[in-house]
Amino acid sequence: MTWSDLLTPLSGYPDATSPAAIEQSVAFAQMTGAKLTAVAVNVRIPLKGGWIPNYLLDMPQFVREAEAQSATGCRAALDDFSAKASAAGVNHAQLLETCDLYGVADHVAERAKTHDLCLAPVTGAPGGTATAEAVIFASGRPVVVFDAARARFDGGVLNEVVVAWDGSRGAARALADALPALRLARAVRVLTVVGEKPSARGGAGRDVARHLGLHGVVAELDEVDAVGRSIGGVLDDYLKRRRPDLMVMGAFGHSRTREFILGGATMHMLRTTPVPVLMSH
Repeated sequence: MTWSDLLTPLSGYPDATSPAAIEQSVAFAQMTGAKLTAVAVNVRIPLKGGWIPNYLLDMPQFVREAEAQSATGCRAALDDFSAKASAAGVNHAQLLETCDLYGVADHVAERAKTHDLCLAPVTGAPGGTATAEAVIFASGRPVVVFDAARARFDGGVLNEVVVAWDGSRGAARALADALPALRLARAVRVLTVVGEKPSARGGAGRDVARHLGLHGVVAELDEVDAVGRSIGGVLDDYLKRRRPDLMVMGAFGHSRTREFILGGATMHMLRTTPVPVLMSH
């Protein structure tokens, strides 16, 4: 199993995708040898409300300026992407598409359904994880969520990958989806946090190591006792100590009228993203 077909979303509004995020996505594709397609979604802002508030607030002018900003930002991001991918020798393609502002995340999720993996940069700005959340829970495909300031894919290798294992369905799905990365990694560790949920019992990682061994992956096992700490706190302490290049974990949550209700570990990792995380749902 390999990844051949990667996707990364680019944005022009309200904030343009940073050059650093584009660089990390390209570096990941270069490392895996996969084709990378960038989809830039230009936003269309429907003008609503009566003529009086529109006139007083000059909403038509605001909409024109926002849509122009989006178009300019998308074009600039695609140009930057093409230049970086060409320089890195990465097989690449680009798409420029348009949809309503509040449909961007769903649009990217739809595109991700026909790709092996989506590389989704996140930011700490309001709504900075919306696209990543939509792809995780609506595409049926694995997603690598990363903060460009903390990702280190441009080193060309995965020195260490950590698999978070709690015996759940989501963890099993993520384990299978991450096999291409695990085969690339110089070192793999399986982390089980015990005392946090019943399925994460002592010794649970041994069968994961057995399974990975049959795929040519040698894994070391770690167990950490939560001892009353939150799962987010446990993961933070472990990741600060290990500093892996990638973490693999199942994503927990569901959509309620388009609002994602996330599990504790999923929410924590999406909001803080101390290291890039491959998530599967």
